Amino acid sequence: MNDSSPVLDTRAAAAREWALSCLGLQDAGFAPASADASFRRYFRVTQAGSAATWVVMDAPPERENCEPFIRIAELFADAGLHVPRILHRDLERGFLLLDDLGRKTFLHVIDADNADALFEDAIAALVQLQKASKPDVLPPYDRALLARELALFPEWFVERHLSRRFEPAQQQAWDSTCEVLIASALDQPRVYVHRDYMPRNLMQSQPNPGVLDFQDAVYGPVTYDVVCLFKDAFLSWPADRVAGWVARYRELAARAGLAQPQDFQRAFDLMGLQRHLKVLGIFARIRHRDGKPQYLEDAPRFIRYVRDVASRHADLAPLLGLFDELGLT
Repeated sequence: MNDSSPVLDTRAAAAREWALSCLGLQDAGFAPASADASFRRYFRVTQAGSAATWVVMDAPPERENCEPFIRIAELFADAGLHVPRILHRDLERGFLLLDDLGRKTFLHVIDADNADALFEDAIAALVQLQKASKPDVLPPYDRALLARELALFPEWFVERHLSRRFEPAQQQAWDSTCEVLIASALDQPRVYVHRDYMPRNLMQSQPNPGVLDFQDAVYGPVTYDVVCLFKDAFLSWPADRVAGWVARYRELAARAGLAQPQDFQRAFDLMGLQRHLKVLGIFARIRHRDGKPQYLEDAPRFIRYVRDVASRHADLAPLLGLFDELGLT
């Protein structure tokens, strides 16, 4: 084994052997490329004495299904996005061999000086994807899915993480909030939605950006991926810069003939609120079920966002009161 490869567990060793066989290599570097909030792992294969690299996805079949990744990779590539090409697959064992889109995500490199240029590329790619949208291709982001996502907050963040349960009046406040958020989402124009279109899943690549982690894509609200990009789970930006980037998205979307909500700012705010409540639940679940506590360290960012949005929309006053009662300040 190449000296640059670490000691491997059983699945990783099998993935290495499979990848080398697919590539016709006797030996190569094999090391973690990135982790994932799910059960997927990624390894980078580096050919000895060469700059050539590839990425292996390890998705245990009892935990993960590779088929949506394969299908949506083809769909997004047809839309003009730079996504990984699938070079070889072993679905029975849960291995995919992909071309390598680079070593640095936008999250690794973005700063106040280069953010405008990076987001310009990301906005252009997003509009390209949305332009290609067609109904009945991806699963719908419907009322049932929106409601299931929102239910993660009381189930995992409130009950499991805070060890609290809603009182009847609190449940009523929560139910009214969910109805406001779901109604807003369902009232928006529909497009292809990546569902995690944020700097962590965009690679600095040529062409820029390389797009990853799209396997959960759906057909849904036009503002969703815009919120993901600028109200990121791991980054916060000044409000005036976010407003400028959103205006740039709206300009390019209008040129592309994409429909936009009549009250874009409200739709954007409420879509972000739905996402951030969902993510609070997901991060609590990852901590308490999967033993990955680091994601929940960003909870204060979500709580600030929830409170900011709720304070600016009168019909969200019940949510603000609920957060006060839960001590989420």
